[in-house]
Amino acid sequence: MPEMPWRRVVVTGLGAVSPVGIGVRDFADSVRAGRVGIEPVRSFDASPFPSRQAAEVHDFAPADILHHLDPDRWGRSALFAAAASRLAVQDSGIDPELLSAGRSGSIMGTTSGESAVGQSLGGQWVIRGLKGLEPRLVGQLPAGRIAQAVNAELGLDGDAQTIPTACSASNYALGHAFDMVRSGEADFMLAGGADAVNRLTHAGFYALGAMAHDLPRPFDAGRTGIVTGEGGASLLLEPLDHALERGARIYAEVLGYAANCDASHMVHPDAASIAACIRAAHRNAGITPDEIDYICAHGTGTPTNDSTEVQAVRQVFGDRLPPISSIKSMLGHTMGAASGFGAIACCKALEQGFLPPTANLVEIDPELGQGVDCVPVRGRDARPRIVQNHGFAFGGNNVITVFGRYS
Repeated sequence: MPEMPWRRVVVTGLGAVSPVGIGVRDFADSVRAGRVGIEPVRSFDASPFPSRQAAEVHDFAPADILHHLDPDRWGRSALFAAAASRLAVQDSGIDPELLSAGRSGSIMGTTSGESAVGQSLGGQWVIRGLKGLEPRLVGQLPAGRIAQAVNAELGLDGDAQTIPTACSASNYALGHAFDMVRSGEADFMLAGGADAVNRLTHAGFYALGAMAHDLPRPFDAGRTGIVTGEGGASLLLEPLDHALERGARIYAEVLGYAANCDASHMVHPDAASIAACIRAAHRNAGITPDEIDYICAHGTGTPTNDSTEVQAVRQVFGDRLPPISSIKSMLGHTMGAASGFGAIACCKALEQGFLPPTANLVEIDPELGQGVDCVPVRGRDARPRIVQNHGFAFGGNNVITVFGRYS
């Protein structure tokens, strides 16, 4: 049999439940303005820690967004994912019945799964013992329920996968969903990620010495680390021909992606491996480095990550560095949702014509070398045509996604 041609895949719906806004319009407006969603922690007692800041989603009322799920039966991460996906479907203008009747599913990334649920169960175990665990919470704990919540909310009977590859997980989800739609295995896919702020993650990054003293300052000479964040990000992917047929608004075309693993160090990123991943993404997308107009960096704000990331970019781009910025300066590090929010920022940048900024910047680190344009403080008007989105994770898991303006 002759091989079937690959289908072109586009993004037609965006959903964000974030520390800087719920809904893609509020999210994009906040990112463009450089608004910072970081405040003192409210969701747990952070007083034992020297660093007490986090980027939490306040005023999240899942019942106001969800149509079918009972919020009392699901954990916070699952509710983030389901709400973001419901918002993405609404944003796309697609008939929900057409979506549920088609070959549709969801792939969601995460770092800690239902971490807030685990935190509650841990407290119950300490106080009440194993037999004192609340069965309702035990049922909410499995990480697989994050994608299941999306399918249950939207009535989808296709794939429901939760990918736990930590801070690059949303890009893994996007790449896998892209493959499914372009191959014809699925007609519509929701892809993104979700995580919730919790004491365990906060303590873990503090123990690693990776927690910022105050605010995350990616690329800044005085950067000291990350601030944990939370939220849900979701993108609706569909074939280009179907999007055109229904007159959909097309945010961007997914041009390609690549994934690899450093396979060397648990927490220290490797510039050569990241550069190889970028080159592979360019090959798979059918583009060359000179065509990239903007990079949405992983940009955690730790001294090692930012310097390694810039080194990797230099290995690919040479002296001509595209503008490179980090939205974690505003959202904090949203873990498994991070590269999903990056993808949404990329799609809105292509649609609206701007470059997302790096907030909280005081002085670009001179050790990064010449030519680093991290779009300081506020968004910049521009007309990018092709952009790339970075996602790196502990264990050396790297994923690069590439988006282009459809025309």
